[in-house]
Amino acid sequence: MNNITNLLPVTSSAAVRQRLKDGAEIALLDVREEGAFALAHPLFAVNVPLGRIEERIGALIPRKDAPVVVYDDGEGRTAQAIHLLQSLGYLNVTALEGGLEGWKLSGGEIFIDVNVPSKAFGELVEHVRHTPSLPAREVHERIERGDDLVILDARRFVEYNVMSIPSGRSVPGGELALRVRDIVPSPQTTVIVNCAGRTRSIIGTQSLVNAGIPNPVFALRNGTIGWTLEGLSLEHGAARKGGDVSEPNLKISRARAIHLSERTGVRSVSASVLEHLLADPARSVYRLDVRSPEEYVQGHLAGFRSAPGGQLVQATDEWVAVRHGTIVLADDDGVRGRMTAHWLRQLGWDEVYVLEGWEGLPVETGLESPVLLRPLPDVATISPAQLHERAEGGDILVLDLATSPEFRRGHIPGARFVIRPDLISRLAFFTAEDIVLVSPDGIAAHLAALDLAGEKNRRVRVLKGGTQAWQAAGYTLEMGLDAGNALSAPDDVYKRPYEGTDNASEAMQSYLDWEFGLVAQLEKDGTHGFRVLEEEIQATF
Repeated sequence: MNNITNLLPVTSSAAVRQRLKDGAEIALLDVREEGAFALAHPLFAVNVPLGRIEERIGALIPRKDAPVVVYDDGEGRTAQAIHLLQSLGYLNVTALEGGLEGWKLSGGEIFIDVNVPSKAFGELVEHVRHTPSLPAREVHERIERGDDLVILDARRFVEYNVMSIPSGRSVPGGELALRVRDIVPSPQTTVIVNCAGRTRSIIGTQSLVNAGIPNPVFALRNGTIGWTLEGLSLEHGAARKGGDVSEPNLKISRARAIHLSERTGVRSVSASVLEHLLADPARSVYRLDVRSPEEYVQGHLAGFRSAPGGQLVQATDEWVAVRHGTIVLADDDGVRGRMTAHWLRQLGWDEVYVLEGWEGLPVETGLESPVLLRPLPDVATISPAQLHERAEGGDILVLDLATSPEFRRGHIPGARFVIRPDLISRLAFFTAEDIVLVSPDGIAAHLAALDLAGEKNRRVRVLKGGTQAWQAAGYTLEMGLDAGNALSAPDDVYKRPYEGTDNASEAMQSYLDWEFGLVAQLEKDGTHGFRVLEEEIQATF
């Protein structure tokens, strides 16, 4: 690492911490794979692996002269990342002095796991607000007795569908305050909010408390992890969802959301003020649509990314890399944006706004477009039909740049999993002259093709439309990832102890124990700026 810091401009750990404390914009990027990142990193580090920078950085850091500090743990990726960022137009990029080890030696606190700011904040909320909760066994007994209760799963629908509490329904966290009044049969009905672990159930429960619903509300203590550790059975494949919102309940929910947003300092902005914010050269502005992904596809404001409110609070660092940047939220009901914003303010984001009205602003439909800072390179391509024909001959090497979970779920038969930083070194072990690069939508493969420009004796092509096009053409996929088809270690994505159905009890318990200790870690770190709304807010609506 010393050789790197001697050649690159550096920023000290103390300077990074000072900017965090001062509320000044800064992005601290960890360019290792997520598996390594999850083992040790500073609180506000954002993981952007070297091989994914070109795909993700445009959305994560929208302002080209924002201060960006890059580090690894001696793997040699920092210099490559800085040079790449500079080639993409970023003007203020430095290396963290001494890398991760330098952070440790300077007295910086080290955190494990992912989305840690949000998880630590959730623990702080429970600590300060004494968020009510019930243990799994008691909830199970209430269900068995047929008590008057509803169970609302605050995770994404896809997580709920994999495993859920029996009788529970999917109401992602950002939807809870909007929909709960139309779900409960009466004001006496008990509402139980769950997630897989703790954070989203705590925040979801406290959201309903803050929203002033008259019902008794509890978090399912420790979520599906706690349920499983009690030896209770989960449901699989459930598809129950929250229903429509009635006009009278919408009016009540909106009034309460307005009250909360005003109490926490959230500001509303018009389209003209938004334009002014975007024109400010000193601001990193994030435009985020907090409605459901399905609503986003049906129609959204141009330039706004899809960031469902519950997930945005749970994993803010997946959308926003510049700490203390400016966040502008949009919805079409006046509830979800304000409820999300009131949490972001408590999470230490000073500049949080909610857009008032869509009038006069361009609207688009369809999936979110990737934010690429330069056009995809013009490289040779091959169609799914051509690849299918060639693959049957067995004289072609297919390299898949999907994430390891994507590869595991389905890949072109015979393809090999590889991460982009390993591409050139792993290719040296093969004599095949015909190389095809693949990724889910083709973007990562297009970007990686330039890495192989020096392979003069090989024909390198990209599968047009990626694995998605292959599948759309009716061709089959293989499943699984093992030593036989992996050219890279599958540590590019961290295996969460609270996701999936194959987690060991020891891992789940260790995860809970870690969460319990986060409040103490926050105190030692001293850079978080969280400010939990302490008192109960009394209002009648």
